[in-house]
Amino acid sequence: MDIAKINIANEIWDRKYRLKDSDGCVVDVCVGDTFKRVANALVEPEPAALRSGLADEFYQLMVDYKFLPAGRILSGAGTGRNVTLFNCFVMGRADDSISGIFDELKHAALAMQQGGGIGQDFSTIRPKGAKVKSIGADASGPVSFMAVWDAMCQTIMSAGARRGAMMATLRCDHPDIEMFIDAKRDGQSLRMFNLSVLVSDAFMAAVKKDKSWDLKFDGVVYKTVQAKVLWDKIMRSNYDSAEPGVIFIDRINRLNNLSYCETIYATNPCGEQPLPPFGACLLGSMNLTGFIDDAFEDNAVLNKDSLRDAVTTAVRMLDNVIDISKFPLPELEREAKAKRRIGLGVTGLADALAMCKVAYGSKRAVTLAAGWMATIERAAYRASALLAKQKGVFPRYEKEAFCQAPQVQSLDCETRQLIEKHGMRNGLVTSIAPTGTISLLAGNVSSGIEPIFASEYSRKILRADGKLDVEKVRDYAVGLFREKFGDAEPLPKYFVSVEDLTPDDHLAMQGAMQSHVDSAISKTINCAADISFEGFKSIYLRAYELGLKGCTTYRPNDVTGSVLSLTSDEGDGDLDNKNSDIIYMKQPLEREKSLPGRTYKLKWPDSAHAIYITVNDIIQNGRRRPFEVFINSKNMEHYAWTVALTRMISAVFRRGGDVSFVVEELKAVFDPRGGQWMEGKYVPSLLAAIGGVIEQHMIETGFLKRAVPIGQEVDEGEQKLIVGQPNTSACPMCGQAALVYQEGCVNCQSCGYSKCG
Repeated sequence: MDIAKINIANEIWDRKYRLKDSDGCVVDVCVGDTFKRVANALVEPEPAALRSGLADEFYQLMVDYKFLPAGRILSGAGTGRNVTLFNCFVMGRADDSISGIFDELKHAALAMQQGGGIGQDFSTIRPKGAKVKSIGADASGPVSFMAVWDAMCQTIMSAGARRGAMMATLRCDHPDIEMFIDAKRDGQSLRMFNLSVLVSDAFMAAVKKDKSWDLKFDGVVYKTVQAKVLWDKIMRSNYDSAEPGVIFIDRINRLNNLSYCETIYATNPCGEQPLPPFGACLLGSMNLTGFIDDAFEDNAVLNKDSLRDAVTTAVRMLDNVIDISKFPLPELEREAKAKRRIGLGVTGLADALAMCKVAYGSKRAVTLAAGWMATIERAAYRASALLAKQKGVFPRYEKEAFCQAPQVQSLDCETRQLIEKHGMRNGLVTSIAPTGTISLLAGNVSSGIEPIFASEYSRKILRADGKLDVEKVRDYAVGLFREKFGDAEPLPKYFVSVEDLTPDDHLAMQGAMQSHVDSAISKTINCAADISFEGFKSIYLRAYELGLKGCTTYRPNDVTGSVLSLTSDEGDGDLDNKNSDIIYMKQPLEREKSLPGRTYKLKWPDSAHAIYITVNDIIQNGRRRPFEVFINSKNMEHYAWTVALTRMISAVFRRGGDVSFVVEELKAVFDPRGGQWMEGKYVPSLLAAIGGVIEQHMIETGFLKRAVPIGQEVDEGEQKLIVGQPNTSACPMCGQAALVYQEGCVNCQSCGYSKCG
């Protein structure tokens, strides 16, 4: 299939990875130029005599779409910009003091400023109500400080960085664990966080035997509960609101190649990288569809020789990234270069299985997936050992301790001997990460190790002249099948989708691959909305028994809502767009001569003059939606930023889609001089007050439904809507009804938008 002809792949490349100068002028003329830029950057650490040959090798691997470096590498390498090429970080453990806690907040802010997601363990912070002897007060507890991190993330995000993502962890024996479990049940709190409980082996044993469980801090027992009751509380919250997840932390540390020199307390936001304090994850994926010979024939097979050669090159590429990347903090750089961990994973697994005429989730699929990942694992370890021979081992390498690690011991004899002889260049080499955007770049291959979500769907684009174009987007393997057999041929039964699979099918696939992954796997176990609570609980117990390092489920619920659904109308696979008037506008619509609107008077207590806010609307498909904003005041102090604000908000409104996030961003802005009390509520800034007025307008005109707290009765004719949550199928970036929940993330199949959690 000619990927260059796939519109969505080209749009993803143009918007996310194509190099443009500060004026927006194109530097990368074609996608090949992007791959050449990256290849030339990644050979910089190599000896001069090898650079030309290796640059060609690196380029060919990417241009054939057989290896896809993570998006940060594609967008940043070779640009000359002061950016990190690492995706995510785990911050240091906070000392239990105000200065220690806010030191880590600063570290987190600096990391997020460069666009990296972060993980943070809050288990070191004393529980709520504990005495703080130095000031004679009671502690507010870790959950209260998580709210500070949440506000920081929103502030960094509102300052122009990409949408933030954070993972918060807390030990299962922390006295505030029950508060942590309930922290996101209202759907409004801690929206920048994913939450996961650090579950120990001792706790799981206590659950199975229905024993008591002490909640303690610093050696002091604050409360004793029944382990099974606490486990049910975790499960019930997850069942009702998709939070918190579960991380089997003892297993992670026991199986860690580097357990002799580090202890892990947290993961990155999507969970595929358990990392020590100041650890960083560097990711890339082998596109398995690029290694299938004789697709859709009875003799279809994955070419393991070709895959091994490609893995060898990919490991070298990722290792070189460590040396050319910038880092937000010196601690992150020291940790990355001391252990040189990389995360080589896969994408396109489900498509590759279909190309071999094997149904995802079947026994044959489990066997093939395990074998393919074992091939990658062995090739990656061998490549790293040979790199160690050429360039030296990673600085924290200790031969005896490393070679006794369970993952190393599970390798074949020849690979172990190679490691014992030469050592290792990289402390860990494999990890399966979310690949939502790069899988679209590769022609819409199935993402990561997830099943095919939809064989095809319609993508609607509203042009500047008002014409609505409809583009059919096909799954990569489906497209190949259609090219070979024509559109009239029904898709064979081995083309299964997420709707055809049980939780056990998902678990079997993840378990088969986890045994050949030395870090972890980001994968979502999709559940039906009507699954019983007992059935839901059994998923997590089964995950523990299968040896998984964590478990993430998705069940449509009242807090997160449901995401993309498919219609079966005439079998066309189109998306069920309940908000069909919310569509992606390729260019903004032209303004009509007159528009309906309303003007609101806002009196900010700190200003002598009122501010007048006018919101004009358009009528689209019978629905009124905001089109532009004007902000005026006699107070000239505000003139420059109000003009800038009106232009920015109006530009966003004119692009269409779910623009409710504008309200969310404005209301999250805090004035460092302090906010004001207005009508009995504290408003953190004038910008937040303006956001409140715009939100009021959206509600009064029917564009938004009034938010209703979880558990509160809904008035007749009123529906619950939580701004900023995926409770409808519309993407907040492009407005298309194309959101899916997979790999622990919300991903848009239309524009590539992604937000973990």
